[in-house]
Amino acid sequence: MKKRKFGLTMSFLLAAGTILGACGGGDNEAEKEGTTDTGEQTEETFKVAMVTDVGGIDDKSFNQSAWKGIQEFGEANGLEKGQDGYNYLQSQSDADYTTNLNSLARQDFDLIFGIGFMMQESINEIAGQQTEAHFGMVDAVVEKENVASILFKEQEASFLAGVAAGLTTESNKIGFIGGMQSDVIERFEAGFQAGVKAVNPDATIDVQYAEAFDKAEIGQSIASRMYSSGVDVVFHAAGATGNGLFKEARDLKAKDPSKNYWAIGVDSDQVAEGVVEIDGTEHNIILTSALKRVDVAVNDLSTKAKEGNFPGGETTVYGLAEDGVGLAEINDAVTVKADIETKVQEYSDKIKSGDLVVPGTLEELETFSAE
Repeated sequence: MKKRKFGLTMSFLLAAGTILGACGGGDNEAEKEGTTDTGEQTEETFKVAMVTDVGGIDDKSFNQSAWKGIQEFGEANGLEKGQDGYNYLQSQSDADYTTNLNSLARQDFDLIFGIGFMMQESINEIAGQQTEAHFGMVDAVVEKENVASILFKEQEASFLAGVAAGLTTESNKIGFIGGMQSDVIERFEAGFQAGVKAVNPDATIDVQYAEAFDKAEIGQSIASRMYSSGVDVVFHAAGATGNGLFKEARDLKAKDPSKNYWAIGVDSDQVAEGVVEIDGTEHNIILTSALKRVDVAVNDLSTKAKEGNFPGGETTVYGLAEDGVGLAEINDAVTVKADIETKVQEYSDKIKSGDLVVPGTLEELETFSAE
């Protein structure tokens, strides 16, 4: 694979021009070397791409956020979508990860992102083979010099979501739907439970896992059981599986507008997924969303790599203090919105200052106190 260099010094440019001039190469030679006919060095286009996990590019959550970051980077740098600018390959199953990563590496992309912890093994394998390619591993750590790993403090965003849920519930019954058991989703679950208990110790939390990130029908089935048991606020950390939660909440709201069926989104602000029209009036079942700014992280790493500052072999962690996670706006229809916003701000300040450390595991949750 051809290795690209950026930010060359003027002395190198002059030296390159002198050497080329002495060799007497014509226009074709100049083009091969990436120069103009005056002997000046031209900068090759920096290309960036990503491989989705099985949730797909339209999951309205994790993968879509990552793609948003790559699109923003591409547009800011005058790139076009495609093999010569920025692109993505979608994985239909786990078996596609290695193939898709290898395909992008062979297409000479300068930076290739693997989106999701399920791609850890594939990134490790392909990065070991394609040693001159640079990779970004999102949500897991791969210890290779040509891989930059990105992690998030999901527990901080989900803690704030838990605060919102704990203050909103009327039944004191709250639900959590996880995608698949993993360190990442455990951080979501632990933080959410901690946030609920911090403001409402009497609330109970029904935790269920779908064991899939791309099964909306399973998400809807779990949500149906939760709501029918009296749960009135459900938070999901399940990718496209969470779309089933939203559908169930919308359907129930349409049948009985007098009752509240709240859902909390994840990764992106999923407020658009909560709209339900009843008798000509729009309602929204999205209470808020726990934001995980994958778009910010992907854009940030792409910019560093383009500028020649690729942090290979390092792990960057994004939390509240780095604006890598956060909480979306609280629904205007919530009667205690002002109280929620006050508490969210209070806890946000404590987390950012280090006065409050949110548990990232269920073991840490057992001894956690928000006092």
